[in-house]
Amino acid sequence: MPFSYKVGLGNAASYQVSGKPYASGSIDATVANADGATRVGFPSVTSWIVVSNKSVDPCKIGFSANGVSNDVLASNFFFTVPSGSMSPRLELKVSELWLSGSSDVDVIAGLTGIDLTQINNPGISPSGTNWSGSTGV
Repeated sequence: MPFSYKVGLGNAASYQVSGKPYASGSIDATVANADGATRVGFPSVTSWIVVSNKSVDPCKIGFSANGVSNDVLASNFFFTVPSGSMSPRLELKVSELWLSGSSDVDVIAGLTGIDLTQINNPGISPSGTNWSGSTGV
Protein backbone atom coordinates (compact mmCIF):
# COMPACT_ATOMS: atom_id res chain seq x y z
CA MET A 1 0.00 0.00 0.00
CA PRO A 2 1.55 3.36 -1.01
CA PHE A 3 2.03 6.14 1.54
CA SER A 4 -0.58 8.89 1.28
CA TYR A 5 1.13 12.27 1.68
CA LYS A 6 -1.22 15.18 2.42
CA VAL A 7 -1.18 18.72 3.72
CA GLY A 8 -2.28 19.10 7.33
CA LEU A 9 -1.59 20.63 10.73
CA GLY A 10 1.23 18.18 11.50
CA ASN A 11 2.84 18.39 8.07
CA ALA A 12 6.20 20.17 8.54
CA ALA A 13 6.59 20.99 4.84
CA SER A 14 3.47 23.16 5.03
CA TYR A 15 5.34 25.51 7.36
CA GLN A 16 8.81 25.31 5.79
CA VAL A 17 7.87 26.88 2.48
CA SER A 18 7.26 30.60 2.10
CA GLY A 19 3.76 31.60 3.11
CA LYS A 20 1.20 33.19 0.85
CA PRO A 21 1.07 36.86 1.86
CA TYR A 22 -1.84 38.24 3.85
CA ALA A 23 -2.20 41.87 4.96
CA SER A 24 -5.04 43.83 6.49
CA GLY A 25 -4.40 47.43 7.52
CA SER A 26 -5.99 50.17 9.57
CA ILE A 27 -8.30 47.81 11.48
CA ASP A 28 -10.43 49.65 14.03
CA ALA A 29 -10.63 47.26 16.97
CA THR A 30 -12.68 49.72 19.01
CA VAL A 31 -15.70 48.89 16.85
CA ALA A 32 -16.54 45.57 18.43
CA ASN A 33 -19.09 42.98 17.42
CA ALA A 34 -21.51 41.32 19.85
CA ASP A 35 -18.57 39.44 21.42
CA GLY A 36 -16.88 42.71 22.39
CA ALA A 37 -13.98 42.25 19.98
CA THR A 38 -13.02 42.58 16.32
CA ARG A 39 -12.41 39.36 14.39
CA VAL A 40 -9.68 39.02 11.75
CA GLY A 41 -10.32 35.82 9.80
CA PHE A 42 -7.67 34.25 7.58
CA PRO A 43 -8.48 32.41 4.32
CA SER A 44 -6.26 29.46 5.33
CA VAL A 45 -4.22 28.37 8.35
CA THR A 46 -1.36 30.73 9.18
CA SER A 47 2.30 29.87 9.52
CA TRP A 48 3.24 33.17 11.16
CA ILE A 49 1.65 36.49 12.19
CA VAL A 50 2.86 40.02 12.98
CA VAL A 51 0.59 42.64 14.55
CA SER A 52 1.41 46.36 14.38
CA ASN A 53 -0.42 48.79 16.64
CA LYS A 54 -0.29 52.35 15.31
CA SER A 55 -2.83 53.73 17.78
CA VAL A 56 -2.16 55.57 21.05
CA ASP A 57 -4.11 52.83 22.86
CA PRO A 58 -2.77 49.34 23.58
CA CYS A 59 -4.25 46.45 21.58
CA LYS A 60 -5.35 43.19 23.20
CA ILE A 61 -4.88 40.17 20.92
CA GLY A 62 -6.42 36.76 21.51
CA PHE A 63 -7.25 33.64 19.57
CA SER A 64 -10.97 33.67 20.36
CA ALA A 65 -13.61 36.17 21.47
CA ASN A 66 -13.30 34.61 24.95
CA GLY A 67 -9.59 35.42 24.93
CA VAL A 68 -10.06 39.19 24.74
CA SER A 69 -13.29 39.30 26.73
CA ASN A 70 -13.62 41.78 29.58
CA ASP A 71 -14.97 38.92 31.67
CA VAL A 72 -12.83 38.55 34.81
CA LEU A 73 -12.54 34.78 34.32
CA ALA A 74 -11.17 35.20 30.80
CA SER A 75 -9.00 38.23 31.48
CA ASN A 76 -5.63 36.49 31.14
CA PHE A 77 -6.04 34.84 27.73
CA PHE A 78 -4.58 37.54 25.49
CA PHE A 79 -1.36 39.41 24.91
CA THR A 80 -0.96 43.13 24.44
CA VAL A 81 0.84 45.10 21.76
CA PRO A 82 1.58 48.54 23.26
CA SER A 83 0.80 51.73 21.38
CA GLY A 84 3.17 52.53 18.54
CA SER A 85 4.81 49.10 18.54
CA MET A 86 4.82 45.77 16.77
CA SER A 87 4.67 42.17 17.94
CA PRO A 88 7.52 39.84 17.12
CA ARG A 89 6.95 37.35 14.32
CA LEU A 90 4.67 34.79 15.97
CA GLU A 91 4.99 31.27 14.58
CA LEU A 92 1.34 30.28 15.04
CA LYS A 93 -1.13 28.10 13.20
CA VAL A 94 -4.51 29.79 13.61
CA SER A 95 -7.55 30.59 11.50
CA GLU A 96 -8.41 33.89 13.17
CA LEU A 97 -7.30 36.58 15.60
CA TRP A 98 -9.47 38.70 17.88
CA LEU A 99 -8.50 42.31 18.58
CA SER A 100 -9.72 44.82 21.13
CA GLY A 101 -8.87 48.35 22.27
CA SER A 102 -6.92 49.94 19.43
CA SER A 103 -8.24 52.09 16.60
CA ASP A 104 -5.42 51.45 14.10
CA VAL A 105 -4.01 47.93 13.81
CA ASP A 106 -2.24 46.20 10.91
CA VAL A 107 -2.05 42.41 10.67
CA ILE A 108 0.31 40.62 8.30
CA ALA A 109 0.66 36.87 8.03
CA GLY A 110 2.14 34.06 6.01
CA LEU A 111 -0.54 31.59 5.00
CA THR A 112 -0.06 27.87 4.48
CA GLY A 113 -1.89 25.70 1.97
CA ILE A 114 -3.77 24.07 4.88
CA ASP A 115 -7.53 24.37 4.66
CA LEU A 116 -9.38 25.97 7.59
CA THR A 117 -11.31 22.75 8.19
CA GLN A 118 -8.09 21.30 9.64
CA ILE A 119 -8.62 23.60 12.67
CA ASN A 120 -12.26 24.61 12.42
CA ASN A 121 -13.85 21.34 13.40
CA PRO A 122 -15.13 19.96 16.72
CA GLY A 123 -12.58 17.12 16.64
CA ILE A 124 -9.73 19.62 17.17
CA SER A 125 -11.37 22.68 18.71
CA PRO A 126 -14.30 22.17 21.12
CA SER A 127 -16.06 25.30 19.85
CA GLY A 128 -15.68 24.14 16.25
CA THR A 129 -13.84 27.28 15.20
CA ASN A 130 -10.20 28.25 15.79
CA TRP A 131 -9.40 27.66 19.46
CA SER A 132 -12.24 27.90 21.97
CA GLY A 133 -10.79 30.34 24.49
CA SER A 134 -12.03 28.09 27.27
CA THR A 135 -8.52 26.96 28.25
CA GLY A 136 -6.58 30.13 27.66
CA VAL A 137 -6.48 30.20 23.89
